[in-house]
Amino acid sequence: MDEENLIKKLTLDAVHRDSGGKMMPFAGYDMPIQYEGVTAEHLSVRKNVGVFDVSHMGEFYIEGPDSINFLQLVTSNDVSKLSPGKIQYTCFPNSSGGIVDDLLLYCINRESFLLVVNASNISKDWSWLKANKGSFNIKLTNSSDNISLFAVQGPNSTKAIENLTNMRLSELSYYTFEIGEFCGVPGVLVSATGYTGSGGYEIYVPNNFANLIWKSIFAAGSSLGIKPIGLGARDTLRLEMGYCLYGNDIDDLTSPIEAGLSWITKFNKIFINSISLKVQKELGVSKKLVAFELEDRGVPRQGYWISDNSGDEIGVVTSGTMSPSLGKGIGLGYVKVEKSKVGSDIFIVVRKKHLLARIVSLPFWKEEK
Repeated sequence: MDEENLIKKLTLDAVHRDSGGKMMPFAGYDMPIQYEGVTAEHLSVRKNVGVFDVSHMGEFYIEGPDSINFLQLVTSNDVSKLSPGKIQYTCFPNSSGGIVDDLLLYCINRESFLLVVNASNISKDWSWLKANKGSFNIKLTNSSDNISLFAVQGPNSTKAIENLTNMRLSELSYYTFEIGEFCGVPGVLVSATGYTGSGGYEIYVPNNFANLIWKSIFAAGSSLGIKPIGLGARDTLRLEMGYCLYGNDIDDLTSPIEAGLSWITKFNKIFINSISLKVQKELGVSKKLVAFELEDRGVPRQGYWISDNSGDEIGVVTSGTMSPSLGKGIGLGYVKVEKSKVGSDIFIVVRKKHLLARIVSLPFWKEEK
């Protein structure tokens, strides 16, 4: 069997199985999809605190005097705006108008950066970086197989884990990080990031300390009712915020301009395909990613067609679910620009039925103040 086709196991595979995790292949890994159920896990994160094992994500280090210049070329956002301890959401544009991947870029110092990429794209991203390395004076290191990643998410995240470290977690602002001691383990990176919209932290752990830190997190948060959360709830949580998922809402054929990612596409520098993307931004695009809520009862799914009042096909659903927080069907999809106005009625075609939906602004779910 081809080694690349083998399903990898997380360091804590046995722990998840013992905890009742329903394991399924995802992005080349056996991953916990759910434990007690997607809705219960989703609401645990929205209202309290939960922990995801997202160790399938990829981690690359870029080090050397040309790190910033290289990253300015291969990423769409402006790396010069970063300073040590800051994080940036960005993407790798490809040469033909699409996106190789979206990622987080951590600035450790001016000559050292951590890139966190999607699990399904690790091999592709690594090849892309090597192919564009050229004569840049940098060192690339793929540490994906050596690092476990835990996302502690929800409004009680700080309360759950603050006693496990001398880092002042409550003082970490959104999209910043610190490296320090966690559960007695030195050199652990903790960032105020996550893909849920409910606040929390992501903790990067050497694999040999993964079991210790996972168990310590659950012991520390036991009085709060902390729970393990699977990828099923991670998807519903991110969709309620309108966050793009690679492979659904963005891919090699969708441009960041079409996907509403102009805010991470900065034209004060030259990057791969920047000239074409700038023209696209100035002249406009023919399709646009929109958010919609179903007015009729039903669940939108990826691949369902979108039509207008006259029944004409105007687009396609890229992500959809029944929102646990809102109790209605929600989704994202690309539609013709002239049909993309917020407040417009559209129809989701489900098994020849045309279900009424309305285009809305994001996020779907808003935290109660």
